[in-house]
Amino acid sequence: MLTIQNVSKTYSKGNVKAVDNISLSVKKGEIFGFLGPNGAGKTTTIKMITGILPIDEGEITICGYDIEKDPIKAKMSMGFVPDTHDIYERLKGIEYLNFIADVYEVPSDVRKERIDKYLEMFDMKKAAGQPIKSYSHGMKQKIIVTGALLHQPPLWIMDEPLTGLDPKSSHLLKEEMNNHCANGNTVFFSTHVLEVAEKICHRIGIINKGRIIAVGTMDELRKSQDSSLESIFLSLTEEGSGADA
Repeated sequence: MLTIQNVSKTYSKGNVKAVDNISLSVKKGEIFGFLGPNGAGKTTTIKMITGILPIDEGEITICGYDIEKDPIKAKMSMGFVPDTHDIYERLKGIEYLNFIADVYEVPSDVRKERIDKYLEMFDMKKAAGQPIKSYSHGMKQKIIVTGALLHQPPLWIMDEPLTGLDPKSSHLLKEEMNNHCANGNTVFFSTHVLEVAEKICHRIGIINKGRIIAVGTMDELRKSQDSSLESIFLSLTEEGSGADA
């Protein structure tokens, strides 16, 4: 579903290596959690997966499509929730959703059904007729998530998708993620909420200082029977920091 092969990305004319020769393979039917400290390379990796940033070295394929050689087909195969609210704030919520549905060529009858479903789910029906600039942080997050899911792509890429959501909406989105994967699709998401990742992810990858330092199920990552993801994460990232000091 998603393959990252020997991918690197540098900034400052090659002086800063944000992502250093990483490789990952994310399978159909799994929720894959992508974790790391601030500045570890998570968002840079996600921006390369989605085609926002060019890849310096390596290759990324989505559903068999190379993100650089066949970007349109690759992007049509994914839905993306960014970690920022870069959105058309002068549009009303419903105008934004119809615009996104047009971009992804969602037929009118199907889009109405899906828009109604997600607006109801996120309690956004009344707000849909209002300008996005009047929305709270959480409401903007809900409308962005709705737009990303409208075309029902096989791969969901989500960068901190639960940020700003109220407990009910957060719970319902996690249910949607589980249902999506139960139907043979895939979710790749980053989060700082380690308890959430531990509960819902089938596998987890941890990145630190641009390098993948661990990948596996919770059982594979545990050093002892009672190790939590928090203790595993802190141990691995602190070890990585010490090694490079």
